[in-house]
Amino acid sequence: MGEKGTPAQVEDFLGAVYVFSTMVNVLTEEDLLRDASYGRVTPSQMKLLRLVDLNDGLTVGDAAAFLRVSKAAASKAVDKLVKKLFLQRSSGQTDRREIRLSLTDESRKILERYENAREKKLREIFSVSVPAELTKISAQLDCFSARIAIENSSAQPGRLCLQCGTYFRKNCLLRTQLGRQCFHKRKEEAPS
Repeated sequence: MGEKGTPAQVEDFLGAVYVFSTMVNVLTEEDLLRDASYGRVTPSQMKLLRLVDLNDGLTVGDAAAFLRVSKAAASKAVDKLVKKLFLQRSSGQTDRREIRLSLTDESRKILERYENAREKKLREIFSVSVPAELTKISAQLDCFSARIAIENSSAQPGRLCLQCGTYFRKNCLLRTQLGRQCFHKRKEEAPS
């Protein structure tokens, strides 16, 4: 059995993870987003646009669950994006009262500019890393996340996860080993 980390080492590790996450957010959610959208989209609005892009036909209720806000708050966020001509609303096919969201051509252009700039910048930053090391670090972080989920009793199978945000992962440990229901895979996995 290997050596266990001391409380100070764990605290230092958590600090490093937090600083890393903050720096990624500053780069991707502030600098690159501002440039790609010409300052017309906020980070929370981009999150919603990316969500709709990943889950075409999203409802306002889905958006509320994903953003962890009330339906009223999600509806207000959608209204702002509709007014800016970045989102469109349409009635559901089976239930006319259900409102579905989709991207506009303008929001697709912004997303494309943003994703291209983001990919290019992250490729530059991570060019010094060894792919096997990134995979190893990702696996270790997944193990810690799963242990935290188990410790705080949030590991119930079938529970809607929402942990990855708009960073959908095909090999998510919370989905594959803890049986979490993936927000991004719900429509694919739903019976027809």
